[in-house]
Amino acid sequence: MNMAWWILLWVVVILGMWLVALYNNLITLQTNRENAFADIDVQLKLRFDLVPNIVNTVKGYAKHEKDTFKQIVEARTGFMNAKSIESKVAANNELNGALKTLFAVAENYPDLKANQNFINLQEELSDIENKLAASRRYFNSATKEYNIAIQTFPSVLIANTFWFKKAEFFELDEEEKKATKDAPKVEF
Repeated sequence: MNMAWWILLWVVVILGMWLVALYNNLITLQTNRENAFADIDVQLKLRFDLVPNIVNTVKGYAKHEKDTFKQIVEARTGFMNAKSIESKVAANNELNGALKTLFAVAENYPDLKANQNFINLQEELSDIENKLAASRRYFNSATKEYNIAIQTFPSVLIANTFWFKKAEFFELDEEEKKATKDAPKVEF
């Protein structure tokens, strides 16, 4: 009888350790996803910090384009006040539309397109956009890994017990999806 109790005790201990390992894996995946969004957040902050410099450069050439500048300021303010991932994504999408309008305005001012400050700011923005795209891919990969883990057996048992929820991907709005499918327009 003693031997049976020891075997049962070892089975319970091993099962307990296995459940703790599953739980810790879910926490690790959740933390990786949060860290991946922190990378996106850094790039978005850089982007939103760069935008006033672009706006000020363009303002000197296009003083009557107040609506465009207002949209950019509102998008930047919305981002700075955003607390959740969803609200930051929405503010990012608003800025994308406003920046498209801003660069369309810039197309109408040949002197502006040749201005070295404007060119440097566009290059910085392009670099940030590339880093942001890489951060989005990493975030979505971490989200996918997390979502798979909480939906597959046996970790789904732990996920349901401790209320792990399916996470949302960082998705572009419909206009931005269309813009990324179209070839960029380059003029000299």
